Amino acid sequence: MKAVVLAGGYATRLWPITKHRPKMFLPVGDQTVIDTIFEDLEADDRVSEVFVSTNERFAGAFEEYIDESPFEKPTLSVEDTSEEDEKFGVVGALAQLIDREEVDEDLVVIAGDNLISFDVGDFVDFFYEKNAPCLAAYDVGDKELAKAYGLVELDGDRVINFQEKPEDPKSTLVSIACYAIPAGDLPKFDEYLSGDNNPDEPGWFMQWLQQNGDLFAYTFDEAWFDIGTPQSYLDAVAWYLGGENYIHESATLTNTEVGTNVHVMADAVVEDSVLEDSVVFPGAVIRNAELKNSIVDEETHIDSLDLSNALIGAHSRLTNEQ
Repeated sequence: MKAVVLAGGYATRLWPITKHRPKMFLPVGDQTVIDTIFEDLEADDRVSEVFVSTNERFAGAFEEYIDESPFEKPTLSVEDTSEEDEKFGVVGALAQLIDREEVDEDLVVIAGDNLISFDVGDFVDFFYEKNAPCLAAYDVGDKELAKAYGLVELDGDRVINFQEKPEDPKSTLVSIACYAIPAGDLPKFDEYLSGDNNPDEPGWFMQWLQQNGDLFAYTFDEAWFDIGTPQSYLDAVAWYLGGENYIHESATLTNTEVGTNVHVMADAVVEDSVLEDSVVFPGAVIRNAELKNSIVDEETHIDSLDLSNALIGAHSRLTNEQ
């Protein structure tokens, strides 16, 4: 089996903190988002190689990251795009990768910005049991939120109806970006694309598969985070920390009140401040400030300000000069 980790998005909703870094490199505790996926795939002997599908803009960052990581399976596979409007869609990118890398084995595909609570190996077990295309499904518990995903209707674990981004969802069970495709079904990517179908969201491809054959759903109920917005990132950090805090040993906190779910990274300095549900990146300096539900990027200086739900870009200087 081969694996693909999708890492080709530009994460514009998380700018400025993702303008110059892939969102998959955002830290969650002592790992990055993508590390949690790499760990599962590295541990599964059935997976012989992991293709990291990214764009030209972030290719250098991923190449350096892979070279320095402890993982042996990941290898870079670069889409021929560098801007958001040049992208040819996730399904199109997968079809090109299958052709470019000459993939002819079973394939598991996972979005690199997914923080999932289940072991990918369990999903692969389910896939081999069914010997048919499979997806992972999660109950988001909110019909308004379900509108943004592919709605899944099941009979047992067989998908009997799939609706991508429904306007009026009847339930809240949705497909997440975790799929498995048997080797014999890989030509269906080209068949789908040749039919003038939507090349972008993989949910449309899943809907097409369901309409043209068997599709099964692996359901789980622990936790799942689609890290695409500042709030979803903070929610993922809070889930991982579980009310605790993660303060790097080289960070300096002086006369500072630290609430819950706070992550302060290397060489940050925080003095005479209050932190709650916030992430502070390396080298940031925060003095006489109060931060709640905020993200402060690296080498940023904040002095004498109270900030809530803030997203502060790298190398910024914010000071109350009154």
